[in-house]
Amino acid sequence: MQVGNARYLTAGDLPETVPVFPISGVLLLPGGQLPLNVFEPRYLAMFDAALSGNRLIGMIQPAMSEVQANILPERPNLAPVGCLGRITSFTETGDGRYIVSLAGVCRFRLLDEVTTTKPFRSFHIAPFVADLASAEDEAQVNRAGLLAAFKAYLEANKLEADWESVERASNLTLVNSLSMMSPFGPPEKQALLEAPDLKTRAETLIAITEIVLARTFGDADTMLQ
Repeated sequence: MQVGNARYLTAGDLPETVPVFPISGVLLLPGGQLPLNVFEPRYLAMFDAALSGNRLIGMIQPAMSEVQANILPERPNLAPVGCLGRITSFTETGDGRYIVSLAGVCRFRLLDEVTTTKPFRSFHIAPFVADLASAEDEAQVNRAGLLAAFKAYLEANKLEADWESVERASNLTLVNSLSMMSPFGPPEKQALLEAPDLKTRAETLIAITEIVLARTFGDADTMLQ
């Protein structure tokens, strides 16, 4: 996988240890682009360290038990799976913030935490090496079903979309972009992240959308016709 100026082809191209940035409800997927507004001192230090090194950050959510408790401790337990992102653009605002863009590289499974004196947390990781290949079977995606669910959600919420761009998007771009942009909660975002393949992620996104439509507006089947 080519990400910015770097190529990641095997596990050897990835670090064994990465700093992690825990944010609830935020999803990064391989190949996706995630803008971030960084202002906490510990995370400013984390990005400084990444910029002087391999430019890789591990995006991850707090554990669902922590999120559901609605009170996040200073060092929360974390979800088991996150996604590596490479810093591909970086701007200083002049008021102490960084505006950063991360490009998704591959998912990882969280292992043990590294003892460090730095203000941010770092973990050993096990990367999902299969994410580095570009051999996703896009033909297996139910594109029609996904677009129907997306259209129904937009209509139910009186929203609009650039349908010309949507129609031009590949199945890979469509599924991952809609997953990242979806306004769903942390458990749904984690389910989309952990989906084993593109087909399953699309099916999961359709199912979540149908459930939300049914809960909010009634009969989802009617809206999807």
